Amino acid sequence: MKIGYARVSTAAQDSSIQVDLLVKEGIARNRVYVDHGISGRQTRRPGLDNAINAAREGDIFCVTKLDRLSRSAGDLHETVGRLADKGVALSIDGKIYDPTDPMGKMFIGVLGLMAEFESDLIRSRTRDAVAAAAAAGKMKGRQHKLTPEERAYLLQTYETGQFKIETLCRNTGLKRSALYANIELARTERAAETLPAS
Repeated sequence: MKIGYARVSTAAQDSSIQVDLLVKEGIARNRVYVDHGISGRQTRRPGLDNAINAAREGDIFCVTKLDRLSRSAGDLHETVGRLADKGVALSIDGKIYDPTDPMGKMFIGVLGLMAEFESDLIRSRTRDAVAAAAAAGKMKGRQHKLTPEERAYLLQTYETGQFKIETLCRNTGLKRSALYANIELARTERAAETLPAS
């Protein structure tokens, strides 16, 4: 039997795309467990715990992308260990890895390190973009908008759930209302980029 797991970092995000992809893999909707508004680095994820608890020996645990399961190599190692202890294989975007097999375990470990690196890189780029904007005087006075790149990095950072709003306001020099306005604008820009060309 296949067990599905989906996660979105903020309560405002929609998990339906992940759920639909998992259903297309042949997983019943009532076998797809979801965590809303929870970062991949958080240790307490009720949906993940319920999904792992529901899995039985011989089952396949499915996620659409590895970063939905975890964005930390250490946490991924622990999660994969829980699956291996139950005799459950891991499927990432339709590719099945056996965590009890040395080669499968190695591939999962490498993928985990890559996911963690990507997450760290996003945070580093965000800090650099914000620092550059501040140094250029773009965040002084009544400046309320960031550049499109800065907005994109801000949105990515916000959606990780790792930082409080107060921290983001302090780092960007924006007031809370302006910060949320930039986040919403970044979402609009991101959605526009995903629209098919006419």
